[in-house]
Amino acid sequence: MTENPLGYEKISKLLKSFAIPSIMAALVGSLYNIVDQVFIGRGIGYLGNAATNVSYPFSTICLAISLLIGIGSASRVSLYLGNRDPEAAARTAGNGIVLMAVLGLAYLAIGESLLPWLLKLFGATTEVFPYARQYAGITLIGMPFLIVTNGMCNLIRADGSPGYSMACMVMGAIANTILDPIFIFIFQWGISGAAIATVLGQFLSFIIAVRYLWHVKTIHFKKDSFQLSLKESLKTCGMGISSSVNQIAITFVQIVLYNSLTYYGAQTIYGPDIPLAACGIVMKTNAIILAIIVGISQGVQPIIGFNYGAGQYPRVREAYLLAIKCNLIVSTIGFSLLQIFPRYIISLFGDGNNLYFEFAILFMRIFLFMVLVNGVQLLSSSFFTAIGKALKGALLALTRQVFFLIPLILVLPLRFGIMGVLLAGPIADFAAFALSVLMVRMELRKQKNAAPHNDLTDTHCHCANTEIPPGP
Repeated sequence: MTENPLGYEKISKLLKSFAIPSIMAALVGSLYNIVDQVFIGRGIGYLGNAATNVSYPFSTICLAISLLIGIGSASRVSLYLGNRDPEAAARTAGNGIVLMAVLGLAYLAIGESLLPWLLKLFGATTEVFPYARQYAGITLIGMPFLIVTNGMCNLIRADGSPGYSMACMVMGAIANTILDPIFIFIFQWGISGAAIATVLGQFLSFIIAVRYLWHVKTIHFKKDSFQLSLKESLKTCGMGISSSVNQIAITFVQIVLYNSLTYYGAQTIYGPDIPLAACGIVMKTNAIILAIIVGISQGVQPIIGFNYGAGQYPRVREAYLLAIKCNLIVSTIGFSLLQIFPRYIISLFGDGNNLYFEFAILFMRIFLFMVLVNGVQLLSSSFFTAIGKALKGALLALTRQVFFLIPLILVLPLRFGIMGVLLAGPIADFAAFALSVLMVRMELRKQKNAAPHNDLTDTHCHCANTEIPPGP
């Protein structure tokens, strides 16, 4: 068997080759919603922007499903390949692909049947609801395609083809960007046109991703590789739970945040709709920074997983620390732009009155004040997933969103009103950062004291939480 470069190539070179395509793919994923927001803001106004905001939890739930299966499958595949067990890797990948399709169709059926109730739960006001129903009702059709595409992209990266993974997302985003202005402004389809453009772009990405099944390099699929197995599915979900839980937590944060902003906003001069619209602009701007961090995280994951499976702990440590350094550089640039040029950034998403810009600028500067360190928690959670310690990864994924941010959003406004909602962000970011540093430092210290090994049998013993067996 040919030696896998993940085990011997220079870490910086590996991270560059894997992370850059992953970053591009993650950026493209976030651009789907941002492009819609820009064109809708200019064609419909801030009520249209608010509609895309209250529809956004559908996308985060969709991403949670794709990460649950995609990251879980890719992590197990990387560990199996590190242990030189391609048959188990094929069985894991095939089962994961079938599971993506099944859950994608189930999600579409549930979402469409509960759409009006869910939109109200997500914070849609009376004025925003008609726009949100049009937009979400159409974009839900593309969710099964998006789940399979995002999940497949993780497997494609684990197979050593990060460039192809990037192409899957980029082609769909290009199509969406071209079709958006055509459908909104030329065909005069309004917010429905933006939704149709999004679905068509997602379908194109899906076709390109599925095509890769005939070009897999490190895995040899057989017919029985694509049999759905409950046992395999549970193992995969166990490995992907930390990344998925983080997205589910983001969904809960969105629901609590949107409802808190409309409630406390109604008690101010801004009213309920301005805070809701401004929040979406700020969160989706931050999503660009997070997309880069997610890309770094996804790029480093197969490197960490393979070398941990092979017992090369110094390379695991080097890969994680290099990813953190890259994250800090990106976060520093993002922090500077958000604090110095908030009005210019907000203006990209359309016009509004003085009150709208006043609140949006305030929201951006305060809520994202700790953007410098809020990526460390995400990278650290993925680190534990990559080494098979899914329980720790899931726990860490919950810290910022569930343990800190949601309680702060609920408690601080009781004393500070709508300003308390804004202050909850930076406080939660710093608390999650401190806990992440503590947990990762303890894990790296354990690895430093462990003797290197070259098979997964020792890895399985050392990694108590992993579901990956030592052999077929």
